[in-house]
Amino acid sequence: MPAEVDLARTAGLLADRSRAAMLLAMFDGRAWTAGELARAAEIAPSTASEHLARLLTGGLTTVVTQGRHRYFRLAGTEIAEAIEPLLQIAPPTPVTSLRAASRGRALAAGRTCYDHLAGRAGVALADALRARGIVTDDPALTPVGRDALTEFGVDVADLARGRRPLVRDCLDWTERRSHLAGAVGAALTERLFALEWLTRVGSGRGVRVTEAGKDGLRTTFGMAPLPEVA
Repeated sequence: MPAEVDLARTAGLLADRSRAAMLLAMFDGRAWTAGELARAAEIAPSTASEHLARLLTGGLTTVVTQGRHRYFRLAGTEIAEAIEPLLQIAPPTPVTSLRAASRGRALAAGRTCYDHLAGRAGVALADALRARGIVTDDPALTPVGRDALTEFGVDVADLARGRRPLVRDCLDWTERRSHLAGAVGAALTERLFALEWLTRVGSGRGVRVTEAGKDGLRTTFGMAPLPEVA
């Protein structure tokens, strides 16, 4: 084991607005092209390529090549879990346009935190799961929860064989309360997308609970209705 770690090197990768913007874009859990990330960070493609090379070398991102195309994504859940707490102490970006204000409201209402549901929707779902006895306050998955989620289409038995914790609290940076992370949080979110109870909003990480989702989440998990985004 090394005697020390080079924390400054990793911090330096985050200490650039363009690289930070690209990392936050990849928080939606999807793979992005260099051109898409350049637009997200509002920089030239050549500049984006330089930043992505540094993020790759630093181990914060990974790249997948398919034919002539290269797709970038966060290197793993541990990267998202390391960055998310920094959002709790980072100052808000000044809102200078109606578009930015609308985008901020949409992200606060619902978004993906890498691979699990966050925002008001994520916190409301976590509250409902606790109220139904599916997840405890610790948090831990209960026997009732295993049965309920398995019936809902989440392969809990398979998830339990993995190395990732089944359930984990993740402090929501807009709500200042916890939403559900871990293998179950990710698999449950994936299932909600498959059922079209969740849908993407635009090209970023904003999500919206559909009308079918509102009915389904209320019936299945007792999730309270969410206020509409203005």
